[in-house]
Amino acid sequence: MPARGELAPDFEALTDEGKTIRLSDFRGKKVVLYFYPKDFTSGCEMQACAFRDHYAQFEAANAIILGVSPDDVESHRKFREALNLPFHLLVDSDFSLSKAWESYGTKTYPDGLTFTGTLRSHFVIDEHGVIIDVQNPVSPQESAKRALEAVQS
Repeated sequence: MPARGELAPDFEALTDEGKTIRLSDFRGKKVVLYFYPKDFTSGCEMQACAFRDHYAQFEAANAIILGVSPDDVESHRKFREALNLPFHLLVDSDFSLSKAWESYGTKTYPDGLTFTGTLRSHFVIDEHGVIIDVQNPVSPQESAKRALEAVQS
């Protein structure tokens, strides 16, 4: 797993606008890279809305936010519009990003049901591309708060 103090591995991904971006495009800014299982699910909406609601504070700390899930461009576009998200969502349909960042696996819920896919986590990367915070796993209620503390420190 990419660890605190390491240079963040670069990657290329499609955004909710169908544009290709690279993590290295954002050097000079802090980046919150957060992984979530699926658009339009309760925990994922809670997490996205918390990042949205604190977006001005992230901007003030010279940070951008990028959400990552396996949903396609169209689903991300609709999710972003429905929740009025001021940040981009990245497509990881083959789970290559979530696997590279060790945010993929099987989760067992208290009722015994299991889920295999993208696991909720986030990474905060500084202006030089160094990982300064890792929360893996992280709860949807705590993700934005913890990421904000990391970008402000």
